Parts: sequence; C-alpha cells; structure tokens
Amino acid sequence: MNAKPVSDSQIIMTELVLPNHTNQLGNLLGGQLMHWIDICAALSAAKHANRVCVTASVDRIDFHHPIRLGDAVTLVASVNRVFRTSMEVGVKVYAQNFREGTKIHTNTAYLTFVAVDAEGKPVPAPEAIPDSEDEKRRYEEALIRRENRLKTRLHKQ
Repeated sequence: MNAKPVSDSQIIMTELVLPNHTNQLGNLLGGQLMHWIDICAALSAAKHANRVCVTASVDRIDFHHPIRLGDAVTLVASVNRVFRTSMEVGVKVYAQNFREGTKIHTNTAYLTFVAVDAEGKPVPAPEAIPDSEDEKRRYEEALIRRENRLKTRLHKQ
C-alpha cells in the first residue's frame, strides 16, 4: 500500500443556501451544515483510501458566524493523518456573500473515518504524507486529538 500526499485527498465542495436549508431567522440549519461536512469529509477519505469510508466519529463543531440564506458555502476537506484503518479528516467551512463581496471562515470540523472492504470490515488505508507547514501542523495535532478521543472513550466504558 503506497503512501499518498495529503494534498491528493483534498475535496472542495460548494453549496448554495436555499430557503429549505434555513431556520426561521434565515440562517443555515446546523444539521444541514453537518450533513454537508460529513459528505465532503467522506469524499476526501474515500479519495485517499480508494475505497468506501464510513464515519466513525465527529469531533466538536463550533458555529462562529451564522451562514445566511443566499450565501455560497464552500467546504474544503483533506485527510490530516492515517492511523492504520482510521483517518482524521479536517473540514474548513467558508461562507461567501457575492453581493457584499465578503468571505468568512465560519466553521472547522474534524471527523474520523474508517476504510472498509465490500463486507464492511475495516482495512488499512495508505499513509498520508504532509508536505506544507500547515499540513505538518495538522498531522501532529491529529495525533493529539486521537489520543483525547481514545481517553474519552475509555472513560465512558
């Protein structure tokens, strides 16, 4: 199994916030955004592993700024690090208002995916090789987040 550069896993997805995506205040529903984040991250994991990947966990998602009706939402996902069969995928979310000429970073999310075979059994994924300084930082931070996830899981048992 060959290692692959982190940049090869990048997925950029853009969605338009329509009325059926919003709450009574005209803001994007949090659940709709989480759905888009999960899809974008799943595509990134699948692109990296060359196979179906399933969501194992979603880390905390903070909503820093509301996303409004009519905004274009751009999601940028890439694999941060691979841990044999599981991999952490980071997703950055931006809202852009073309009329106002604004673009803001609204959310960051981290999800864990597992590469699976045709029977749904976990299989090893290729190692992710970080190249840029940002990719190297995310690679190192992914290990810390994983250790925290595993500690939390042990405390719940």
